Amino acid sequence: MSALALLIVTGLGVGGLYFLMASGLSLIFGLMRILSFAHGALLTVCGFCAWEIMEAISSGGTTIGFLVGLVCSAAIGGMLAVTMELIILRPLFGRELEQLLATIGVGFAAVALLQGIYGPNDNLVNLPDWVGSVTNIGGARIPDNRFLLIGSAVLVWYGITAFLKATRHGQIIRAGVQNREMVEALGINVKRSFTLVFGLAGVAAGIAGALAVTYYQTINPETGDQVLIYAFIALIIGGLGSVTGAAMAAALMGVVQSVLNYYLGSGAGDAAVIVLLVLTLVVRPQGLLGTREITV
Repeated sequence: MSALALLIVTGLGVGGLYFLMASGLSLIFGLMRILSFAHGALLTVCGFCAWEIMEAISSGGTTIGFLVGLVCSAAIGGMLAVTMELIILRPLFGRELEQLLATIGVGFAAVALLQGIYGPNDNLVNLPDWVGSVTNIGGARIPDNRFLLIGSAVLVWYGITAFLKATRHGQIIRAGVQNREMVEALGINVKRSFTLVFGLAGVAAGIAGALAVTYYQTINPETGDQVLIYAFIALIIGGLGSVTGAAMAAALMGVVQSVLNYYLGSGAGDAAVIVLLVLTLVVRPQGLLGTREITV
């Protein structure tokens, strides 16, 4: 039972990482109807920024360095996402295919740039001792970074749902998803909502970038793309545009991967996730909670 508990918590931890990426993708798709392939590169850029900041503060390995790196990574992610929306995507407003291709191009360019600067190999990240320590629960020695990922994912989910439900801007975003033309007819600038959504998604990707280094304890130029693949799968299984659906799917995927990779061998859990994706597309194409609007 201790082994199973460890596998479940570990799965929920990696599922939390998937959700941090998928939550932003869900917001973007719900309002703009595009999938941002640049988000993997955004996570990687923020991860490298967090690493550099942590190294600059006492050569890494300190709690203050980690916290500063996390906050700066989130801020950088938001700023980069807003910049991309304003400079690259806004001129392509209404041309969704061109916007999609633009995000793919940005993603490829960012990865190539990072490879040129840091090389293609893993870079070891010095982390505070408590991040790598373990907590004994029912005989299971669970790494504390799993709890960090789970807690962060829960906070981001709560923040997004509260924002969409309880704030004026959140209500405008939900209304814009439902009927963009009607919202614009009321004199509301929907394009500002696009910028806000991209900024929020960037902040989530920035948090994921800083926390990815705690999970992998390394960073390389393709780290974000590895997470992006599973984030897209969580997005589809959970339902395009549903933040809560993405959270449920990410948690399920993480647990399935962790348990099956342990009991059936490496790769079995990854294959099972693909099977879940196929079954979802066949049995319930809209996903677990998918609708035409952002749901919470």
